[in-house]
Amino acid sequence: MARDFYEVLGVSRDADDAAIKQAYRKLAKKYHPDMNKGDKAKEAEEKFKEVNEAYSVLSDAEKRRQYDAMGHEAFQQAASGAGPGPGAGGFGGFGGFGGGFGDIFETIFGGGFGGSSSRNANAPKRGRTLRYDVGIDLEEAFTGVEKELRIGRNEACSTCHGTGAKPGTSPQTCPNCHGTGQVQTVQQTPLGRFMNVQTCPQCGGTGKIIQTPCEDCKGKGVKHVQRKIKVKIPAGIDVGQVITLQGEGEAGKNGGPNGDVQVVVNVRPHRLFDRDGADLYLDLDISYARAALGGDIVVPTINGSVKYHVPETTKPGTVFRLKGQGMPKLRSTIRGDLYVKINIEMPKKFTERQKELLRELGDMDEDRHEKGKGVFDKIFKK
Repeated sequence: MARDFYEVLGVSRDADDAAIKQAYRKLAKKYHPDMNKGDKAKEAEEKFKEVNEAYSVLSDAEKRRQYDAMGHEAFQQAASGAGPGPGAGGFGGFGGFGGGFGDIFETIFGGGFGGSSSRNANAPKRGRTLRYDVGIDLEEAFTGVEKELRIGRNEACSTCHGTGAKPGTSPQTCPNCHGTGQVQTVQQTPLGRFMNVQTCPQCGGTGKIIQTPCEDCKGKGVKHVQRKIKVKIPAGIDVGQVITLQGEGEAGKNGGPNGDVQVVVNVRPHRLFDRDGADLYLDLDISYARAALGGDIVVPTINGSVKYHVPETTKPGTVFRLKGQGMPKLRSTIRGDLYVKINIEMPKKFTERQKELLRELGDMDEDRHEKGKGVFDKIFKK
């Protein structure tokens, strides 16, 4: 059952012309065929027709007056000639815009929003953008690196310079569509004239006819080639970040610019470091003796090793921050930090001498403190 026209546009019955026009613009953009592809195309097309039908009536003062007076059902029957009233075309055939829904849309949007009349088969078109993934190590992300990519892309044929025609000849304007790439048919209905726009079957939508195709590209104007290109990956690049190589994509059409190549960077996991932005994280094992007595330890960093002094009675899980020992920030001289988490490494076996020393230390500790509150408890208590 058809819906009330006011309901279709989502406006009240006392809405003024400006509100009706604004509602139509919003819905026409939403449901226009150029904005809906794939599974939603058919449903959007039906809604687009419904919106245009509603607007063709409510935007016309006389039709709107008759619609309000008769009601939706009676008006629809009268418009189709199935009931009393002026009959088919009695309301001007909804022809106030002269060309049906397509002309309504062009009247509102000025032909500037994807309308069929705004399409030009010979207009310059940008080439397709290509995507490539490249993997690098964390050390390469730290220093920056240059990589070579092997890409396949369509390039303008060097023989015919992209025209598709044999050298010495030129493409001809299609006589069927006169270069527009589209053909139009007009159907008269009780609701007015409907314009149907289709791709020209003679030229396939190109607007041109190639009488003598280029032998090198077979009339396509482009050839698929393999190229090697270099990409500079800056220091500090992170996982998923994209580097755009402008103009390295596929060839444009009708003099349009080439597309780009987008390089998506994947930084491989590191055996020692975890990364969070510009900061690095490291788990470091030290001996229980070093944790108890303190002293200098060697800490690996992304670009070498540094010494760090561990204080006495360092507990497991303690985290030290080494400022400026992380990754560089992208396009900056500033570096992140390195966070070192200390783990206490216990030996699998003790020598007799080690056992003797530990017993001696334990006896001394018990003399000084209440049992369970000595030096080892201080170290290993979490």
